[in-house]
Amino acid sequence: MWFPRLASDRSLRARPAEGPFALALTQENAERIHCLSAKAERLGLQRGMTMADARAYCPDLVSRPADLPGDSRFLAMLARWATRYCPWVGLDGADGLVLDVTGATHLAGGESALLADMRQRLARAGLSVRLGLADSRGAAWALAHWAEGIAPKGHVRDVLAPLPVAALRLDAPVCDALRRLGLQTVGALMATPRAPLARRFGPALMQRLDQALGDLPEAISPQAEAPHYGIRLTLPEPIGRTEDVMAGTARLLDRLCARLKAQDSGARVLELTLRRVDQASQTVELRLAGPMRDPARILPLFRRGIEAADAGFGIDQLRLEATLAEPLPPEQITRAGPARQGAALDDLITRIGTRIGLENVQRFLPADSHIPERSFLIAPAAFSRPEGAWVSPRPRPLRLFAPEPVTATAPGPQPPRQFRWRRMALATARATGPERITPEWWLEDAAWHSGLRDYWRIDTRQGRALWMFHTPQAPGWFVQGEFA
Repeated sequence: MWFPRLASDRSLRARPAEGPFALALTQENAERIHCLSAKAERLGLQRGMTMADARAYCPDLVSRPADLPGDSRFLAMLARWATRYCPWVGLDGADGLVLDVTGATHLAGGESALLADMRQRLARAGLSVRLGLADSRGAAWALAHWAEGIAPKGHVRDVLAPLPVAALRLDAPVCDALRRLGLQTVGALMATPRAPLARRFGPALMQRLDQALGDLPEAISPQAEAPHYGIRLTLPEPIGRTEDVMAGTARLLDRLCARLKAQDSGARVLELTLRRVDQASQTVELRLAGPMRDPARILPLFRRGIEAADAGFGIDQLRLEATLAEPLPPEQITRAGPARQGAALDDLITRIGTRIGLENVQRFLPADSHIPERSFLIAPAAFSRPEGAWVSPRPRPLRLFAPEPVTATAPGPQPPRQFRWRRMALATARATGPERITPEWWLEDAAWHSGLRDYWRIDTRQGRALWMFHTPQAPGWFVQGEFA
């Protein structure tokens, strides 16, 4: 199966567009056509053409940016769909599939009926496809790209002979060199002595020819099935005690964590399904602050949910599944234990998150801004990693709040000797500063567009260390933070 317009067909399936259509991709410092619709091809546009030339030829051209990862996922989905015809399906480049339909064509009524059913279903889905069926993978590829159809059994040479040498999946420089020698078709290449060609072009040319003729086998590598992290335990007698359910869960965890370890993965979300004898089920969900595969750490986290479950007349089946898994590579073991840091913190976040929700356990992260209000972010601790310390030219207070005005005897540019804040009379013992902070003119912030701020650290005689600023454009003093 060759999908000549896979990317554009996928984009048009999601968002149809009238008229000529193309997908743009930046290559060699220029925006070029990556894939285009049949209507755009009929107007003379080609792949690799710059978008500026394409719009000059076709002013009505509709374009969108290409999504290569999305195309790869879509092709993988088509590979799963193609298993309806045979169990052995593999990827062929970025826009094709290869199927081994040996022994499966009779299920569709023959080879012709099989290809007709494929065309009909793919056309109904809005996909352009070219199909080739032959005794060898190379011959089928040549037919799909150059002469769509079926090669009768035992007549592969006759079918390939009139095709160009590019049908052998050769590199462009090799094809150009063969054409300069007068070898335009596969038939001419087959009639030429092999030894001179092998000396000049290397063994790859003869290998491709033998693969197309079926003289050299070519394996098909199907996609590996995605690992399934689900374990089930059926009990001979119903249970209801919490300790019994915990014991059964421990057995499931041992098997599940062994499977996760084999895949270098860790569970992030676990679901324990408790099926009762009356066929009703209850689910205990455990969301972890980080990927884990240690049964001893995970098992105690299930206790709260298991204790809250209603066993009814008894539980006769337990099922444990990791609905979300993340990569967890092997850890370096040292004398002090695993080198991975933060495991105890992840356990604590998980325990708290099971009670109030993981999204409600938050941490502060530094942000790239010198404005105090914008110098930090608040993110869920379970879905973020701690970063480095804040980078600032001067110390910042641990407590930061909205600016609060103070009443000063002489509100000048120098720190006041005495002032009132929060109904407290304070006296300045030492003042450190100023640190002038200018507004970020590219952001919309009414509080900062008014002008500058001069920040001071004010140590008062009463023992408080305040972070105060003065606004030169509108003389006044404010407190915005307090040092520990």
